[in-house]
Amino acid sequence: MATTMETSAQRITPFLWFNGNVEEGLNFYTSVFKDSRIGSVNHLDAEAPGSNRKITVANFFLNGVEFMILDGGPAFTFNESISFYVKCETQDEVDYYWEELSKGGQKSQCGWLKDKFGVSWQIVPNAIERLMYDSDPAKSKRVMEAMMKMSKMIVADLEKAYNG
Repeated sequence: MATTMETSAQRITPFLWFNGNVEEGLNFYTSVFKDSRIGSVNHLDAEAPGSNRKITVANFFLNGVEFMILDGGPAFTFNESISFYVKCETQDEVDYYWEELSKGGQKSQCGWLKDKFGVSWQIVPNAIERLMYDSDPAKSKRVMEAMMKMSKMIVADLEKAYNG
């Protein structure tokens, strides 16, 4: 196996376990996030039976965050107990990530979705912190109630609930 993994100053790196579709995952995630790139890619040796230069482990970067990806086989799958929280400045950003990451996946509630690989994401407008954690409990409650009825978060609707 070739090994030339890049090093990063990042001390904690998400590590994703895939089952035979590492290359598809690399291409998908780096196509969704504008500031992204594939780092080092390691293949099975070409001489290995049936290898077809299959990617075994790689790293990639999304908005400056390094991720590792492994073709570990079917032993483990993704579930909602771990998710990636994407902070969005605008409603356009929320809309973009919501649609792109959910293609072939499953949309859920309160900004949560699963992508086509089963990885869970939370697509959240930055405004939620200002609206949800206000010192006025009535405002916070209205925002929470509005959010609980949403699939994709809509900033204008959250602000409307906040303002009563």
